[in-house]
Amino acid sequence: MRPALPFTLLALLCLLVAWSAGAQPQPPAAAFVLRLDGAVGPAAADHLKRGIAAAHRDGAAVVVLQIDTPGGLDTSMREIVRAITAAPLPVIAWVGPAGARAASAGTFIVYASHLAAMAPGTNLGAATPVALGGPPVEAGRAASTPDPSAAKAMNDAVAYLRSLAELRGRNSDWGERAVRDAASLAAPQALAAGVVEIVAESVPALLAQADGRSVKLAAGTVTLHTAGLALRHHEADWRTRALAVISNPNLALILMAIGVYGLLFEAMSPGALVPGVVGAISLLLGLYALSTLPVTVAGLALLLLGLALMIAEAFAASFGVLGLGGVVAFVLGALLLVDTEVPGAVEVSLPLVAGLALACAAAALLVVRAALQARRQQPRSGTPAMLGETARVLDWAGSQGHVLLQGERWRAVAEAPLAPGDGVHVLGVDGLTLRVARAAPPPG
Repeated sequence: MRPALPFTLLALLCLLVAWSAGAQPQPPAAAFVLRLDGAVGPAAADHLKRGIAAAHRDGAAVVVLQIDTPGGLDTSMREIVRAITAAPLPVIAWVGPAGARAASAGTFIVYASHLAAMAPGTNLGAATPVALGGPPVEAGRAASTPDPSAAKAMNDAVAYLRSLAELRGRNSDWGERAVRDAASLAAPQALAAGVVEIVAESVPALLAQADGRSVKLAAGTVTLHTAGLALRHHEADWRTRALAVISNPNLALILMAIGVYGLLFEAMSPGALVPGVVGAISLLLGLYALSTLPVTVAGLALLLLGLALMIAEAFAASFGVLGLGGVVAFVLGALLLVDTEVPGAVEVSLPLVAGLALACAAAALLVVRAALQARRQQPRSGTPAMLGETARVLDWAGSQGHVLLQGERWRAVAEAPLAPGDGVHVLGVDGLTLRVARAAPPPG
């Protein structure tokens, strides 16, 4: 019986630890406040998805999504909508504070939320898709427009927003007008039109008005008990902030240029290490940044072709043809690189493209100049470099002997007899034999 005593004590200890852990008071339920400020992009989608998961893990009663956005990327918006519709706890969208807006992609996020609210002095709408490099599709011409891709984008956006409106019981007809006609509504008109359910000046006022309402989750209908809930603001962590910085097409272009030229300098000066290490890291970060963005295949192909041509200029002296062609391809690729839904939200800066193009062109011109200078210079090694050089006769017999040239012993022939110690000029090289002639004695 005595050997069983340690095991009995261990079991009692485990039960005591489990009881003490279960007896600890659970933190009171709170409202998680997530902020969506600025353009909807990969960083915003990552922040909101992780925030909803953290709210569920910490036992939050509800998530309040505070929105102020001009819109953004369609892919990121759909990620956020999927996260909201699949959320295990209610998500309340609040367009606020006063002066905020939920335009374009923000309208879809508001419609997807379980409960929609706005602050006075805010607006939402203007959800018309914008074609790459062109104006919005004209209202009422989705079916007759000569551009099939524009009509497809328009009809897809209309169907998507109507489906979200029907899911939440909101005004689907106005949602269609927001897409087709770029319609917008202020907070009182949105409440009267059945687009939102609440108009509140602050988050506490919103929670007070939401108390007692019923919302439909994926698991079933639940009644909100939000009056007096404590607020927990979930700020973006370092990962989200780093993703927000990296997922920028302008930074991606800079990193790609630094990466390519860093590897180029490492190849031209083996053993330098610093250019190669910096270039490799920059290139990988640039490729990762491009992987988070809606990059067009044509733009990426032109960008890579331009960089390859500019690198080829350093190894194949085309007197600027490859370099200038690479600059043109680089500029075109940068302009067509990102397929964005909202101009100004995520797009390439034209001044940056011009600056990078000028820098790349200057580098190509420097390579051309170096090639031309090397072509005009006299050879410094090999057979051509020995012509005209002065050598000293070591031994001589008849018309041939040996001479000392640049610290090396060479076999030599001459038409005139020579003597050891004479100075000679190299007239030509026949294999391993030098043709020499007596050098003129120095004056005096």
